[in-house]
Amino acid sequence: MIDLHTHTTFSDGALIPAELIRRAKAAGYRAVAITDHADLSNLEFNVAAIRRMASTYGTFADIDVLCGAEITHVPPPLIAQTVTLAREAGAEIVVMHGETIVEPVERGTNLAAIEAGVDILAHPGMITEEEALLARERGVFLEITTRGGHSLSNGHVAAMARKTGAKLVINNDAHAPGDLVGPERRRLVALGAGLSAAEYEACEANSRELAGRLLGLR
Repeated sequence: MIDLHTHTTFSDGALIPAELIRRAKAAGYRAVAITDHADLSNLEFNVAAIRRMASTYGTFADIDVLCGAEITHVPPPLIAQTVTLAREAGAEIVVMHGETIVEPVERGTNLAAIEAGVDILAHPGMITEEEALLARERGVFLEITTRGGHSLSNGHVAAMARKTGAKLVINNDAHAPGDLVGPERRRLVALGAGLSAAEYEACEANSRELAGRLLGLR
C-alpha cells in the first residue's frame, strides 16, 4: 500500500513524523508522504523540517518517505504562488486541500489548484465535470479518501473521474494512528464509492505510478 496524504504534529496530526512513519510501516504501507497543512506562514519551515529527516528515517524504517505539503485554505488567487513556493522549498509532492463539503473551503480552490499543477487534489467535494476534465488534461490526481466527513462526496468524485477519465488515488488523510487503515478498508471504501474492483486496482496502480515517479526524481 501507498499513502500520499498524511499529517503530523507539524500541523494538526497527533504523531511526530518518526512515529507516523513507524506506524505506517507496521500497518503495511511501503511508501508514505508527509503532507502537513501549509500556507505562506509555515510552508518553508515545515518542508525544511520534514526533508531533514524523511530520507534518513525512511531508510532505517524500511519505507519510502516523501516530503510534501497540503496547501490549505489559501485564497484561490494565491494558490499558484504557494504551489511554486512549495516546490522551490523542496516539497516532492504538493497536495491541495480541495473543496470538501464539510469545511468552508473557498469556491474556486479546486480550479486554481488544478491550473497550478498540484500533484493531488484532496477530497475535492462536488468537483465539476469541467474541473475533472482539466485535472485529466493536467495530470492532476483526484482523491478518494478514507477519512470520515471528507469521504461523504467520494461517490461524486468517483463518478466525475469515470466520466472524464481523470485519474484517482486512495489516501487516508491520516491525522491519528487509527486513520492508517489496512488494505481491506481501503478496498471497501473504494467499492462503497461506486468503483468496480478493476477501478479500485487502477487507483492503487496510480499511487504506485505517482510515488515511483517522484521517488525516481530524487
